[in-house]
Amino acid sequence: MKSIIITGASSGIGRATAEVFLNAGWRVGLIARRAELLDEIASEFEHAYALPCDVTDAVAMKVTFDAFVERSGRLDALFNNAGIFGPSGPIDEVPLQAWTEVINVNLNGMFIAAQLAFGHMRNQSFQGGRIINNGSLSAYVPRPASICYTTTKHAITGLTKTLSLDGRPFGIACGQIDIGNAESAIVADLKANQPDMETMDVSHAADAVFHMASLPLSANVQNMTVMATKMPFIGRG
Repeated sequence: MKSIIITGASSGIGRATAEVFLNAGWRVGLIARRAELLDEIASEFEHAYALPCDVTDAVAMKVTFDAFVERSGRLDALFNNAGIFGPSGPIDEVPLQAWTEVINVNLNGMFIAAQLAFGHMRNQSFQGGRIINNGSLSAYVPRPASICYTTTKHAITGLTKTLSLDGRPFGIACGQIDIGNAESAIVADLKANQPDMETMDVSHAADAVFHMASLPLSANVQNMTVMATKMPFIGRG
């Protein structure tokens, strides 16, 4: 049975993705801060493991990863998904504390998860695995007033490319999925101020992640974009 850890698994893209993998027979470690929501998922699936943890807490994350791998026997994949949007506004209206919070979750948290996954994949008896980072269309084209979120998502592209290169000697593949307007809490907040925003069902993003993870390690989707068809990405900017 294959195994995957999913961060930000309590809702939105993370939860939908977890359910796709669980229905396909994978063993899934569910990481998020809201334990009650993780317990809901774990109560419905035999091979779902609620792992309440803050992705910015490196010590707690190590304990969590080690415990899951000990239980599952190995780590085949990581969906590095946890993220927040942060405040909207021009840079001179963004509090430094808010900037730091977004950096901690979207960049430091993803670094910590990737570092732990890479270490397990490098050192397990059948070496290798796959890391999938959740980027965003904002890794290429920003929304207005999104300085915190956009900056971190540009950084995730650099993280992905470096992991993809450094993982080659160890059979570790890394790719990035850039998702546009999947119906999640972040998009719901944005849509509240833009009622005509084009969105897509979150299941399409989840299915795309599953496709990436299901490939043999001899093949890799380096970058994938999946988005609401009519959203203003192509041709904007």
